[in-house]
Amino acid sequence: QVQLVESGGGLVQPGGSLRLSCAASGFTFSNYAMMWYRQAPGKQREFVAGISTGGGTNYADSVKGRFTISIDSAKNTVHLQMNSLKPEDAAVYYCKLTSTRPPFEAYWGQGTQVTVSS
Repeated sequence: QVQLVESGGGLVQPGGSLRLSCAASGFTFSNYAMMWYRQAPGKQREFVAGISTGGGTNYADSVKGRFTISIDSAKNTVHLQMNSLKPEDAAVYYCKLTSTRPPFEAYWGQGTQVTVSS
């Protein structure tokens, strides 16, 4: 059974930093990508950042230069370092795991709340 366990969310003041982590377990494919999405109240879930076991990364324009995604392939864990946080970054952040070769599979974590407020 594939499990994604997120951690690191919380309350931070504007301009502050948080580091999210997502540990994946129970999957058997060796080529995969891990991504972070977020969903604010009343809004659609949106892509934030992604990284693959091949090393490629991509970011939403709204977080470029502030967020950094990294992966510890040995531990099947992805991190999202979030700096210079803004109130508009507040959301539930979800981790997603996808295989990058057939058969394509995708799994979601349960989400972790990030609140940015003074």
